[in-house]
Amino acid sequence: MTRDFGAEVFLDLKYHDIPNTVAMAGLEALRLGVWMFNVHALGGPEMMGRLVDEVDKVCPRGTPGRPLLIAVTILTSSTEATLQAVGIDRPVSDMVSRLARLAKAAGMDGVVASPQEVGLIREACGRDFAIVTPGVRPADASLDDQQRVMTPGAALRAGADYLVIGRPISAAPDPAVAAANILAEMRSALTGA
Repeated sequence: MTRDFGAEVFLDLKYHDIPNTVAMAGLEALRLGVWMFNVHALGGPEMMGRLVDEVDKVCPRGTPGRPLLIAVTILTSSTEATLQAVGIDRPVSDMVSRLARLAKAAGMDGVVASPQEVGLIREACGRDFAIVTPGVRPADASLDDQQRVMTPGAALRAGADYLVIGRPISAAPDPAVAAANILAEMRSALTGA
């Protein structure tokens, strides 16, 4: 698929269903050759564990071509009020940490979380647990529907492994210039320049 053309695909479908359905969807993502895909950690440890078990039967961890299996903690568009509206009375930071620990215990490779929670996740799950951060916006960009955000440089300095940056590039008047500016900020953050 895409790897044949030198590209990688992050399949951002946020699977959230019964364990068997999510496991079968994961096997299809594996068959398609995606580089990384995600599920909702709120689907629970049984759902995540079943996914990991089924993928590992076909493509064990460490096998070339095995996708990264990551779990979405709390969406970056969510606030304390959002959680309360759906009956979750814990603070966002508590839920992110709890869901990250559940994902790690289930065998997931990492999580999706706001860059603001990277430190909490590192403390709970260690350095070898991948953290994908949406909610990354250049300082001059619109927040759109994102609530818990950081700049690209700040997200990298916080310890994020992968940044998800969409509309600040795709909606920019000149996407190539916007991407180049973001890459320059990232390069500066990584080199300390």
